Amino acid sequence: MIAAGFAVPASAAQLEIKVENLTQGVYFTPLIIAAHPGDVYMYETGMAASAALQAIAEGGDISAMATALDGMPVVSNPAGGLLAPGASIEGVMLDSGDMAYLSLTAMLLPTNDGFVGLDRWMIPSEAGTYTVYLKGYDAGTEANDELVVDGSDMPGVPGIPAAPGGDAGMNGSGVTATQPNSTVHIHPGVLGDTDAEGGVSDLDSRVHRWLNPVAKLTVTVQ
Repeated sequence: MIAAGFAVPASAAQLEIKVENLTQGVYFTPLIIAAHPGDVYMYETGMAASAALQAIAEGGDISAMATALDGMPVVSNPAGGLLAPGASIEGVMLDSGDMAYLSLTAMLLPTNDGFVGLDRWMIPSEAGTYTVYLKGYDAGTEANDELVVDGSDMPGVPGIPAAPGGDAGMNGSGVTATQPNSTVHIHPGVLGDTDAEGGVSDLDSRVHRWLNPVAKLTVTVQ
């Protein structure tokens, strides 16, 4: 977690949260949702990813982020595992206390280091229902080779840990071995191909390709 250098006070609010996966063939790994002050963030575009964010973006591991957010209102893994394409989780309750901001992250699977993110959304002071569309981001920590590799859920190990839908190919040669942008940035999406036995990618372009936004967040401030 990194200080952003400012904080905005907020009155206590009970939040009811719904997250919808808008993609056709991409899963969200366990979500972590937190209310926090303005001098804390899970990620920031244009900045290098923290080790906690890298663990999420490359392997879906939210434990380090949860530790970094200790003492703040946090909901970890409200879906009880993966959130499938087209599925939603709703009725997630979070008491924001005196925290002014809301953030969210989860890995996009199958990707190398992609994640869905909400960065320091200011919690409205007035009761009501608010909708935010969320983008997919690239952590900038791993080349997007688009190869499914067992054991690659560990940070620093190249490859995609799994394709949960069981619809990936094999024996791809790799889309790229370099990562020119090493900061958090908007994800370029996946290339994929239609060759299940080879080609450049293990991902299926007919299933796994996606465009932003990737999620719809609905927050009811009570």
